[in-house]
Amino acid sequence: METQARILVVDDEPSVCVALEAVLSREGYDVVIAHSGAEALEFMQQGPADLALLDLNMPGMDGLQLMNEIRQRWPDTVLMILTGYGTLESALSALRYGAHDYLLKPSSPADIKDSVRKGLEKRWEKLRRKTLLTRIEADVRALAEGATDTAPVPPAGDRESQSLLQIGDLHIDIYKHAVTVAGRPVNLTPTEFNTLVALARNQGRVMSCAELVKEVQGYECDEREARGVIKTHISHLRQKLEPDPANPRYLINVRGVGYMLTTHR
Repeated sequence: METQARILVVDDEPSVCVALEAVLSREGYDVVIAHSGAEALEFMQQGPADLALLDLNMPGMDGLQLMNEIRQRWPDTVLMILTGYGTLESALSALRYGAHDYLLKPSSPADIKDSVRKGLEKRWEKLRRKTLLTRIEADVRALAEGATDTAPVPPAGDRESQSLLQIGDLHIDIYKHAVTVAGRPVNLTPTEFNTLVALARNQGRVMSCAELVKEVQGYECDEREARGVIKTHISHLRQKLEPDPANPRYLINVRGVGYMLTTHR
């Protein structure tokens, strides 16, 4: 998978850690193991995890204490409990501390993977909304201060020439919102069309996923979240544009960097 989330597993039982690491690593996650609350906090200081999967009963700092510490210092980290000693009281406490889920041992790998996936989706959506809110607030402040710029309208002839983009037999008419491949009309959604235009205007240059999200959807996010957003649109574009989507001619992925539009292979 292209989006690699960082998962922190905290459990004082080595066999549980080994099993969880195997299950989550196979899903493409970057898994970090800690055997105590103190060790977990050391890892978090080095680089916060996207999601922390915690045991409740551990020597020293227990799972609830660790949850509270992480919530205070790294509020964007998703918190999950996986315990063999579940009680109603501990479940309610975990929810009060903001736990995304509360699982009992033994839980099936499918249940664990499903819960982790949903927790990460919740995190990406939260960060996306936070970024979008920040951008809206900045726009509102700019309007209040009279700082918005009005771009001059180009002459009609210039508009026509600027609206037409051609890459090989791929033709894009920006003003008519029309795309053809070798003369064949292609029906794109607005987001797909805007993604294609952004890549076409930067033909032959690799654009990072974060750059594409900012260009197409108007908000900033980190590269990890952006990959998950852009990957879907690129997949749809390939299905509609490419003669062979499995061996793309136009929409090329440069692994670990981003995407570019080109006719050269």
